[in-house]
Amino acid sequence: MPTLRFDNAFVRDLPGDPETGTQRRQVHRALYSRVHPTPVAAPRLVAYSREMADALGLDAAYLASPEFAQVFGGNALLDGMEPYAANYGGHQFGVWAGQLGDGRAITLGEVLGAAGERWELQLKGAGPTPYARMADGRAVLRSSIREFLCSEAMHHLGVPTTRALSLVTTGEQVVRDMFYDGNPVPEPGAVVCRVAPSFIRFGSFQLPSSRGDVALLNELIDFTIRRDFPELGGDPGSPEVRAEWFGQVCERTARTVAAWMRVGFVHGVMNTDNMSILGLTIDYGPYGWIDDFDLDWTPNTTDAQGRRYRFGNQPQIAYWNVAQLANALVPAFGDTEALESGLERFVTTYTAADRDNVARKLGLIACRDDDLELMHALYALLHSAEVDMTLFFRGLADLDLAAPSLAPFAEAFYDERKREAAVGPFNEWLSRYVARAREDGTPHAERCARLHAANPRYVLRNYLAQQAIDRAEAGDYAGIHELLDLLRRPYDEQPGRERFAQRRPDWARNRAGCSMLSCSS
Repeated sequence: MPTLRFDNAFVRDLPGDPETGTQRRQVHRALYSRVHPTPVAAPRLVAYSREMADALGLDAAYLASPEFAQVFGGNALLDGMEPYAANYGGHQFGVWAGQLGDGRAITLGEVLGAAGERWELQLKGAGPTPYARMADGRAVLRSSIREFLCSEAMHHLGVPTTRALSLVTTGEQVVRDMFYDGNPVPEPGAVVCRVAPSFIRFGSFQLPSSRGDVALLNELIDFTIRRDFPELGGDPGSPEVRAEWFGQVCERTARTVAAWMRVGFVHGVMNTDNMSILGLTIDYGPYGWIDDFDLDWTPNTTDAQGRRYRFGNQPQIAYWNVAQLANALVPAFGDTEALESGLERFVTTYTAADRDNVARKLGLIACRDDDLELMHALYALLHSAEVDMTLFFRGLADLDLAAPSLAPFAEAFYDERKREAAVGPFNEWLSRYVARAREDGTPHAERCARLHAANPRYVLRNYLAQQAIDRAEAGDYAGIHELLDLLRRPYDEQPGRERFAQRRPDWARNRAGCSMLSCSS
């Protein structure tokens, strides 16, 4: 049995729901409801993150034990665990939705690491909670695989993110209508243990504010500053500390979204209840990576009409979201000056991060104003010629500055006719780029290293995840393990694994799970 030190500050220091049970209800003057996971028939560990297990102090013997699957499948609790579901609200697709809460996520407790770091352990798919509304609180294997793999993939890409410890199958079937078209089918169920220093989100503050519960709002702000922003020091109720806290939230959010843009990640459902107060990427649902470059692409079928959460709109939505958080905090701040200042910090932080992205992705020492135009011209070419984003930017390292050509990008084009039509414009752009790179004066080896460090060789393309899902649903989990290992080193060349770096195959262009996904994906 592991020795885990639990310090469950959230349930100890904040007010909870006096009512028990999983019956659906509106919960007022409380930030959580105590609820236990619902046991499953036959929990079985099929994959785990070695790095996350090490951080928690869980050894291989315990991970392989029947007890681990029982605990992290939702059938048992360890001493010190105090499970609960959090209460929060949020804007969904720009519309205030009122109370939402953890409908299928149950936090087991907060573990303290050897260095005092805090890890909140949360089971997703562990059964109904008071916030499940009409749902069953379960998760299917396909969505659980996607969340498990993406959490760890993003970490290794260097993108701020929640983590994943384990993926446990339940031995039970879950009925889902994947595309909400009246065709529900039974699917294998699973539970993911996701891990983060905190799962507090923008909507945690929005709900009490929307109800006029300023006392609860202040209590949550003070707690969040004390527990999750200890470096701020001082009195969490002081205007100065609170102003700096909100400014940091804005900065972290801006840096994270800039990181998404750098690697071509599209979250797909940037509702305010899916925005972490720590600036972590959270709630992996209908996400996707850009294949052929398209700023208007969204992976979310629910967003297909409005495309609110499309790739190129993510920075604007992030700003809108922090502005909604600012609105919710007004009653606790008294005036708007500090909040307006924080929003300005979002803009300046994102602008700087975006310029840094341009420099890094082009292998330049720094970004000049004319480099922004150079990058925007490239974006237009990549879109019109239907070029793979990941392959093109990775190929820049193989460009011969003495004799530039499209040869390093041959595998990046999805349409041969479009490639032929774009040869002239691309050669013109490459000439401009070569002139700029020579002016930059970076030695070849250093330029290549900079390009490789910014532009991943491997990303979790939807079709790769779907192939692993297809195998897993047939009882073969090797594809999950293979991808997990591959994505530990996304910036490295990995001989023998070149097939994972190929552009999306034609068969995956419109296949379910490989292009568009639903919120149940």
